[in-house]
Amino acid sequence: MKISPKLLHGKFIKRYKRFFVDINFNKKKITAHCPNSGSMLGLLDSGNNVWISKSDNKNRKLKFTLEIINDKKSNVGVNTHRANRIVEESLINKKIKEIKNYNLLKREAKFTKETRFDFLLNNKNKKLFLEVKNVTLSRKKNISEFPDSVTARGKKHLVHLQEAIKKGYESYLLFLIQREDIKLMKIAEDIDPGYFNEIKKAKKNGVKIIAYSCNVNEKEISVNKKIKVVI
Repeated sequence: MKISPKLLHGKFIKRYKRFFVDINFNKKKITAHCPNSGSMLGLLDSGNNVWISKSDNKNRKLKFTLEIINDKKSNVGVNTHRANRIVEESLINKKIKEIKNYNLLKREAKFTKETRFDFLLNNKNKKLFLEVKNVTLSRKKNISEFPDSVTARGKKHLVHLQEAIKKGYESYLLFLIQREDIKLMKIAEDIDPGYFNEIKKAKKNGVKIIAYSCNVNEKEISVNKKIKVVI
């Protein structure tokens, strides 16, 4: 996914009220929108290099949006709103090996009254639901983890992916790791044991769980390579 115009560089100061961050940009403190509802554990050290986008929308109160943080190990894409666009591009370009023979049918596909999955794909007579989770957490070298905080919504998606299999769909969960330094993907059992237990059930019941890392820079974020998932 190309980013145009390219992102602007600054230094991280602090995060507060969940969706606000202060950044040192051009020797001035600015407040930017933080498009990430997770804890962003391990990313929020003062002085970290960051990259921000600027909106031309005159009605926006916050003109800047936090896009990338460098945690001294890797560039990390923190804008969760970009995750599905990155994955959609990779689906169109057949970069997700496990489902390269499927065609994109619909975004935000409805499953139940209260549940939508990120993508619906098809292949002849088969249909496949794909749910995407954005991953930024890395507490050990070359290892990524999900989630970085308790996620009731994530657990619900796992339950419904299992229900979809019973109704004749194939179900995939894709961890999109917006980092460049990862060789292994794990589940953060200590952060959310409920999610850990549910994903074990999901795997046993046929949900396919895959992970891909990304190339991340101020001009482009794109799917890079498949990462082994250990549950």
